[in-house]
Amino acid sequence: MTPTIRVPRRARVAALSLTMVGALGLTACGGGGDPLASSSSSGEGGDAGGGVVVGSADFSESILLAHIYAGALEADGVEASTKTGIGSREVYLKALEEGSVDVVPEYTGNLALYYDKKFAETDPDKTYDGLTEVLPDGLAVLDKSEAEDNDSIVVTKETADSQDLKTLEDLTDAAGEMTLGAPSEFKTRAQGIPGLKKTYDIEFQSFRPLKPGQATNGALKNGQIDAANIFSTDPAIVENDFVVLEDTKKLFGSQNVVPLVREDSQEQVAETLDEVSAKLTTEKLQELLKRTDIDKEDPDKVAADFLKEEGLD
Repeated sequence: MTPTIRVPRRARVAALSLTMVGALGLTACGGGGDPLASSSSSGEGGDAGGGVVVGSADFSESILLAHIYAGALEADGVEASTKTGIGSREVYLKALEEGSVDVVPEYTGNLALYYDKKFAETDPDKTYDGLTEVLPDGLAVLDKSEAEDNDSIVVTKETADSQDLKTLEDLTDAAGEMTLGAPSEFKTRAQGIPGLKKTYDIEFQSFRPLKPGQATNGALKNGQIDAANIFSTDPAIVENDFVVLEDTKKLFGSQNVVPLVREDSQEQVAETLDEVSAKLTTEKLQELLKRTDIDKEDPDKVAADFLKEEGLD
């Protein structure tokens, strides 16, 4: 029985304009996800056999992005595999620098601050430009996406409508009668309560320390708090129709999703991953994470659906 040959997406697109000339027959390999000890797909990772290994941190959004990156590369005929759930930034950056992974999804502001503790830029483009200047030799960032996973202040739709709240500036008068829920460190963090006061002259009536995730989301939904500090891609925002108040003065900086790559893999992956970044938005990530985190769908399937929907498969 003759095996099926999968033609990469770029080859398929090119073939449409070359049907009167000839046919293309290129192959690509499949992928999946696993920790640092081994990589999914037929590639062994790093520089073994030219395969590209996409790593991730140990949280659901990073894992999903790794599957999206790897799936897009495979669709373009690049042998790709994943090593997901590696751990903290310190761990996966070491893996990237040592060559056991070639690509990881990152965030512009936090990555810049990791390499330069005094980094203070907040404008998205200037943050990206500043990041390129502080990266160590051997690493590079590709195009940033519109998608951000950033701190945000969120209220219920009922509160937003009744108080006419659209931006953080709108909270200046209303906050005096509101309770804010957030992680305990938000009370003293420069971009937390002190930053809200300094940047927007916002002072909440009271503060309630809460663990991120279900505790904070549930307290906001049930009316135990009036506003909450929630990350902007948290699927609870879509699930509960919460309203994110626009940070017009960029107190929380810029945290655009961006592929961080080894320079020796840059040429091989740049065009494909730039196309992926062009399709990613914060709203789209919220939708995808609802499927992985709330509906408990497999991230590899969710990634494949996204790539198909966006014409990247």
